[in-house]
Amino acid sequence: MSNNGHNIEKTNFGAFINAVGSEIQQAQVRLITAANAQMLFHYWKMGNYILYHQQLHGWGSKTIKQLAKAIRLNFPEKKGYSERNLTYMCQFAKAYPLRTLQNFIETDAKLIAPSVEKIADEVRCLNDVQFTQEPLAQIQSIDSKEIIITQEPLAQIHNVAKTVSDIYRVEIKDIENIFMASPVARTNWASHVIMLNSSLPLGVSYWYMKQSVEMGWSSNVLKIQIETNLYSRQISNNKVNNFTSTLPAPQSDLANYLLKDPYIFDLAGTKEKADERDIEEQLVKHVTRYLLEMGNGFAFVARQKHFQVGNSDFYADLILYSIPLHAYIVVELKATPFKPEYAGQLNFYINVVDDKLRGENDNKTIGLLLCKGKDEIVAQYALTGYDQPIGISDYQLSKAIPENLKSALPSVEEVEEELASFLDKDNNPQN
Repeated sequence: MSNNGHNIEKTNFGAFINAVGSEIQQAQVRLITAANAQMLFHYWKMGNYILYHQQLHGWGSKTIKQLAKAIRLNFPEKKGYSERNLTYMCQFAKAYPLRTLQNFIETDAKLIAPSVEKIADEVRCLNDVQFTQEPLAQIQSIDSKEIIITQEPLAQIHNVAKTVSDIYRVEIKDIENIFMASPVARTNWASHVIMLNSSLPLGVSYWYMKQSVEMGWSSNVLKIQIETNLYSRQISNNKVNNFTSTLPAPQSDLANYLLKDPYIFDLAGTKEKADERDIEEQLVKHVTRYLLEMGNGFAFVARQKHFQVGNSDFYADLILYSIPLHAYIVVELKATPFKPEYAGQLNFYINVVDDKLRGENDNKTIGLLLCKGKDEIVAQYALTGYDQPIGISDYQLSKAIPENLKSALPSVEEVEEELASFLDKDNNPQN
């Protein structure tokens, strides 16, 4: 028998194993994502079901407490059906009726190429929409009655899908397809609870939902971004830059969209009156948090990058690479308010990076000047005449956000463990 089967070169076999391992990891991610979406759809159906029967029977707010008690009594092995979590399910269903999910999908299609103007317009439209045609929009809380829930309502849980189908007059499979196609299905439950507790306008909730998915935020990170008002910092028409005149569309729109003002860096341990070098050191030390604030698709390249130009030595503060923009980003930090001469210095570094680092497949290098405040009119005048793309933003140093922020949200780990049984029941409704 040939030994060829045993003579696999280690390098080839290693690549084989790496490929298999990568596929396994990707499959696990897909399975987790699918399981999360099914759990969310289950929660959404449950919320619709409870709200419908509250309206139908005139049940008061104590119904949920009684329902939680009954589920705990009859199904003690089932976790995640506390009064609080059932309340969130109802809020979840009320926040995102079927027509809202359809609007989210339509908005997704319009924002394939995002810009500040497009996003602001679409968010405004979502905020202004009234979904009065939905039956659930008419549901009001009735606190005057108390109901004792016995096993009879529990037996009706198997009719949840049919009830939801009747509410919207749409086949449940079609409802599921709409739900799964919306960004709601791609956001974890803990993040949904945070947004429900934040009382955000519908359009702003949609934007944070999309950002959370695209950037892979945890629920804790989402909470921080909401608390620091990321939407207003990024979706603003008052940004100072010359991107429109120096970059071709749509790159100019994308660059303007990715720019924030101000940036907020969580630099615990930084001196009260930090100089540029101290801030640089802290940003590099906590590069993960720094890149998180910069946004999606930014990679760290160098700090105090040395360039020899003529007989002189120069050092660029920070150099990043933006994957969405396919361009180097030169960042200059100033621990003082903006001065016009700062723009000239940054323009010089952009020219050097274009010459020394930029490849044939890279777009124009972009400069980002971070200052401790600015006069917007002065800053805009200072950019006039430069042919290199430059953005000017404020930055703030925050020490208020704990490094290991603990979420105050209820745990859903046990709920996720139970998901398999729910899926089994959905696939085998006769059981």
